[in-house]
Amino acid sequence: MPETANPGTSKIDLTELSFDDFKNVVINDYRIAYESRQASLIGRREVLTGKAKFGIFGDGKEVAQIAMAKAFRKGDWRAGYYRDQTFMFATGMSNLPEFFAQLYAHPDINEDPSSGGRQMNCHYATRFIDADGGWKNQVESLNCSSDMSTTGGHMPRLLGLAFASKLYRQNKELAGMNNFSINGNEVAFGTIGNGATSEGLFFEVFNAAGVLQVPMAISIWDDAYAISVPANIQTTKGDISEVLKGFQREDGTNGYEIFKVRGWDYVALCETYERAIAYCRTEHVPVLIHVVEMTQPQGHSTSGSHERYKSKDRLAWENEHDCLLQMRNWMLESAIIAEDDLSFLEDEAKKYVRQCQRDAWNNLSDKIKIEIDEVANLISELAQVSAYGNDLEAINAELLACVDPGRKDTTTAVRKALRLTITETFAEKNALTNWLEQENETNADRYNSKLFSNSPASPLKVPVVPAQYPADAQLLDGREVLNACFDANFTRDKRVVAFGEDVGAIGDVNQGFAGLQSKYGNLRIFDTGIRESAIIGKGMGLAMRGLKPIAEIQYVDYVLYAMTVLSDDLASLSYRTAGGQKAPVIVRTRGHRLEGIWHSGSPLGIILNAMRGLHVCVPRDMTQAAGMYNTLLRGDEPAIIIECLNGYRLKEKLPSNVGDFTVPLGKAEIMREGPDMTVVSYGSTLRIVLEAAVELEKLGVHIEVIDPQTLYPFDIDNVCGNSLYKTNKLLVVDEDLPGAASAYILHNILETQKGYYALDAPPRTLTAKDHRPPYGSDGDYFTKPSADDVVELVYGMMSDSNPGKYPPIY
Repeated sequence: MPETANPGTSKIDLTELSFDDFKNVVINDYRIAYESRQASLIGRREVLTGKAKFGIFGDGKEVAQIAMAKAFRKGDWRAGYYRDQTFMFATGMSNLPEFFAQLYAHPDINEDPSSGGRQMNCHYATRFIDADGGWKNQVESLNCSSDMSTTGGHMPRLLGLAFASKLYRQNKELAGMNNFSINGNEVAFGTIGNGATSEGLFFEVFNAAGVLQVPMAISIWDDAYAISVPANIQTTKGDISEVLKGFQREDGTNGYEIFKVRGWDYVALCETYERAIAYCRTEHVPVLIHVVEMTQPQGHSTSGSHERYKSKDRLAWENEHDCLLQMRNWMLESAIIAEDDLSFLEDEAKKYVRQCQRDAWNNLSDKIKIEIDEVANLISELAQVSAYGNDLEAINAELLACVDPGRKDTTTAVRKALRLTITETFAEKNALTNWLEQENETNADRYNSKLFSNSPASPLKVPVVPAQYPADAQLLDGREVLNACFDANFTRDKRVVAFGEDVGAIGDVNQGFAGLQSKYGNLRIFDTGIRESAIIGKGMGLAMRGLKPIAEIQYVDYVLYAMTVLSDDLASLSYRTAGGQKAPVIVRTRGHRLEGIWHSGSPLGIILNAMRGLHVCVPRDMTQAAGMYNTLLRGDEPAIIIECLNGYRLKEKLPSNVGDFTVPLGKAEIMREGPDMTVVSYGSTLRIVLEAAVELEKLGVHIEVIDPQTLYPFDIDNVCGNSLYKTNKLLVVDEDLPGAASAYILHNILETQKGYYALDAPPRTLTAKDHRPPYGSDGDYFTKPSADDVVELVYGMMSDSNPGKYPPIY
């Protein structure tokens, strides 16, 4: 069989073809679609037999995706969901061997370049990062941003990918970035199921794209159901394009070009996509292609049967309107191919797909079989000298009897054998131990690597440049120090852009960008609507296309509105592509120490748990924040910086190298030395601790105050642990809820840094109360840690250890 993909068909002008050439194009399209259907059918069987864990497929969507692929060009982008296998095959961005390798979770990027076995099937990505962590040429490739399972979660990223084209077209300062764009001609293709159009992310992004007028093409695959829920329960009028008619652009307005086409009509689909993408590419107008009357022959996934919720009439209609059957009938009626030739094509396609499946399975299972044989031999050798020989042979027998074994089976067998012979010492046992150590190292790379890029451009590798202060250094508001930092970076690097609510015209609510829009223009510093998820998605898409975005969420409390994008998409991107993609967006926000339930946030526990894959920066003042921006803007990994809300008008010295000095990530700083107790805090509470330290000194207590500066990574030089070995007492002060960020810090100091062994008293935490703070200064005082609280808790801990020297206060 020929290769599955035929990207060349996407560049053929069908109006200029001879009939014979036209027939060849159509026949090849049908072959790709038919192979894709066979892959779905075989994939489902592989799940039901237990070889694969789960299956979700694109059956019923094949013909529409063939038509969409014809409009896809080099430089274009896809942000889709898990029904798009036919499109990926037709464009050549994936193929059948890779499809089955991913189905079997083959942990090798050469076999599954989308995810290295880390994502379930039909979750696609192209690798636009090279082995050294650098950018590949995006305009010479077809580009697919990494899929995820949250059905509407990719939409914000789609907006950013499309918005990048607008910036590349309109901002002439970016004209030299020819590896990322050619005059902004690239279209961002998005796909989504009809059910997921009920989600807020879809509407948020849909509105934003209409406002921005970006080259974004959304295809809605409408098969009338969302798992078992029919469209009339999901959508007003049961028809999403009817709902969205108000977005249709008219003379003098912005908006969309909206198309509706049936999913089984090959000719109409090809014509519709040609027209729609022409609008999108040339005029930078977003388009909606609502593809209706689709089917889903195998139901939603391998987790259940659609016969449970579809009526007999609906099932009969789906059989009749299956897009492959309809295309097949049309081809025969139009004399494009004879029945015998078509049947032969289908038979050969079945054989080819089955062979791809077998090859993919054997490619993985043969490697595992070699490992099983190796382990079995090692265990047998140990059995010959061990007193537990019979038990060891039983472990071997269990291993060799495994049906469709995996690497967990070999590792489990070795660990059982080592536990069984815990009292014995043999060279044969050492060989088994060495095998396990090597395998653990290999598996750590297979399954636990690439949370960050770890490339030469990682912010952890940015050279440390100290802040320099002239003798007559200006004393400015903290916000002015930040403003000078941003000004310097916008001058230094034309790729830097910043945006968010109120960022542009007024320079953000705390004036960090004051005056910069008028200096650098509204293509580099600009306002957005109140749409936090779209803000992060916009930043993510821009970062994936080579820009350096600072995406502002006005208050850290509102990060919750963007959590899906931050956690599911941005934080997992490097990991879920095994280092194949990156999006070095900086999320700027502010929090701590204001009053009121929704303007007092320090939800670091949420952030630390939900955003592994982002650096979490908690600067104590704006100079430290500026140094972190300088570091991150020279790096290639995403981060969130939480500025102190009550610090913008506090006075700080302006460094002479305000745009160049760097604050290293993960480097804790001792703010005050002392022998009696280690107190760790960050952000606004750090100032409270330092204030309390002065009073404690009057009471004869000298504390060592440590600012970790970043919570992820946390104190990579063990400054906190080393301090604890000196003081033997530990207090963590934090304005998150009890057991949140403070528990994370304790884990790092006591377990990771082995500080537990240095304690001579129970470690303590001082946090906010279990609820959010009420409004008003009194509410803040009785809700969050105060200097009084710090003084009395520290003194109380000293009193517990030595009441004679430190009698109780009360």
